[in-house]
Amino acid sequence: MAWRLGVDSGGTFCDVCLYNADTKQFSIWKVSSTPDDPSRGILAGVTEGLDTVSAGPPDVSFLGHGTTVGTNAVIQHKGALTGLITTDGFRDLLEIGRQQRPSLYDTQADKPETLVARALRFEVPERIRHDGTVETVLDEESVREAARALKKAGVKAVAIGFLYAFVNPTHEKRAFEIVREEFPDAFSCASHQVAPEFREYERLSTTAVNAYLGPVMELYIARLGARLKELGLTVAPRITQSNGGVISFDLARELPVRTVLSGPSTGVVAAQAIGQAIGIPNIITFDMGGTSTDVALLKDGVCRLTGEAEVHGYPVKAPMLDIHTVGAGGGSLAYRDNGGLLKVGPQSCGAFPGPVCYNQGNLIPSTTDANVVLQTLNPLFLLGGRMAIRRDLALERIQILADELGMDVMETAQGIISVVTANMARAVRVISVQKGHDPRDYALMALGGAGPLHAVRLAQELDMKRVIVPLTPGVMCALGLLLTDLRADFSATQIMTANPGSHHVMARIFANLLEQAEEWFMQEAVLDTDRHIKLSADMRYVGQNYELSVDVLDTGTTVTEQSVDAMVAGFIAAHKMQYGFASETDPVQFVTFRIEASGKVDKASFVAFEDVGPNSTEAIIGERDVWFPETKGFVSCPLYDRKLLKCGNRITGPAIIEQMDATTVLPPGTTAVVEPHLNLIVEIGR
Repeated sequence: MAWRLGVDSGGTFCDVCLYNADTKQFSIWKVSSTPDDPSRGILAGVTEGLDTVSAGPPDVSFLGHGTTVGTNAVIQHKGALTGLITTDGFRDLLEIGRQQRPSLYDTQADKPETLVARALRFEVPERIRHDGTVETVLDEESVREAARALKKAGVKAVAIGFLYAFVNPTHEKRAFEIVREEFPDAFSCASHQVAPEFREYERLSTTAVNAYLGPVMELYIARLGARLKELGLTVAPRITQSNGGVISFDLARELPVRTVLSGPSTGVVAAQAIGQAIGIPNIITFDMGGTSTDVALLKDGVCRLTGEAEVHGYPVKAPMLDIHTVGAGGGSLAYRDNGGLLKVGPQSCGAFPGPVCYNQGNLIPSTTDANVVLQTLNPLFLLGGRMAIRRDLALERIQILADELGMDVMETAQGIISVVTANMARAVRVISVQKGHDPRDYALMALGGAGPLHAVRLAQELDMKRVIVPLTPGVMCALGLLLTDLRADFSATQIMTANPGSHHVMARIFANLLEQAEEWFMQEAVLDTDRHIKLSADMRYVGQNYELSVDVLDTGTTVTEQSVDAMVAGFIAAHKMQYGFASETDPVQFVTFRIEASGKVDKASFVAFEDVGPNSTEAIIGERDVWFPETKGFVSCPLYDRKLLKCGNRITGPAIIEQMDATTVLPPGTTAVVEPHLNLIVEIGR
């Protein structure tokens, strides 16, 4: 029982990271994803991965799993037929929203399709006031009639969302019981279970998304669980949440909305661990896969946690790492738009048919095809020789695009890379410059199969001077699953002004949340010695509409009068960082109180190696002509095998470093050094 497995199922590849807790040995494997049934690809990845280390299912002591099933179901509108039961008069809230267009200056932009059709939204008489008192008693017969109508309509999921249920959930609890009595086969959920916080539209949207994903996640987990059981796996698998922690399959069934960023979150966890190991705490992660690119900012080794985000246009109130995603990946398609300009993405060729060079029927060139034509990517094969590719086909299709644009074919290929780089730079600025952080103060960490290909170009675009390429960049999300803890988040909204007596109310609220956390610890069988609790609150100035999160700085879980003063000071500092100014005198409000509960688990650890000197010639395995924009032509570059590089080795660009899961490009004017944990530190312009 020595092997710990992390499995990340993405849009193009399924990544497997294996770690032997006894020998500290890491091993990685990649197989193509199977979008029609992701569990097939996962099973193949686990089986083949274990074969590479001569191990079997009985040798597995842990299996953590990240998935894009929830995200893809929302993006592609392939969730379950869902019904809604809500307070009388609020049937159309999901469509009214905040009365804002998706893009203020784009009159052609469409609002996302409402997840619950109007004919499947039912109102019932009930009303709870803002202070929790009952104004109109719940009409239970109306709830029964609504449940029966939804059952007759053939829905698979029912969302229940009443006004002010986050203050007093009595009516929602009773409605939930009635729905379960009348329609036990449906997946049902209530807003006080999913998002017990204020802002009725966002809370109702989150509940609808949770119901919409419920049957999809249930089917997926059932299939995967059955396949893993047939394989002979004896441990209970875990699934990643959007907050970077893992939970049991059972909890994921109940709250699938918390897995919508399951895939990229653990890449950030892995980056955090590597940054800590190498002594570089300020990092911007750049995770470029086949379909999209995810970026996040780690200040002092910590990624900001947000309580609300938009997932493909749908507000979701769930704890998640502050990750920004753009549709720019290795599979992003390049084309000439109506204005005659070169555009790349967000459309993607996906795992199948894949880029033109895969020779599976796609005729539109992608970012990967551009790299193959430039020969920054191996023009013969990928995955260490397991996947043959056709450069001639990619060159042919990019030549057609070049003719349409009136450009040279190589300049067109480089133009595709430049457009993708600009798209990714905008994403980085969203999580850095727009939030008061200068990207030049951070190192860029390249994750994902395509991250190291583009990382130096992106760093140059942002005037950053340092790039970190981990030992296994292409499977970092899978690696992160071996570095994360069990985690759950609990919250309660109580709007009140911060004053000397506030700590009494805060203490009561946190006590209730601690009870919920204690129940979760018991469900997950977390030992007392492995438990950790973190308290925080969302705060704002009186009259503001949005909040900033501030930690409770006192030791343990005790809240004192001094806690209030410290949190107000923390809020003022956070406000100054975020917006560039802060008032020392305006009254401050507490809005939502939060508890982050985590259960410590055994994790993978990184081994440090001795410095053997700068000579890296033993790692050279050949050479290849590569087209660089600096030279406007092909340049002969040495090829390095990443597995043969040792601590202290130094490489001067131009050069190409190949490994099974990724390719690192070092343009002219860059230098890479292998640090003790075998990560590459690339210095730009020095």
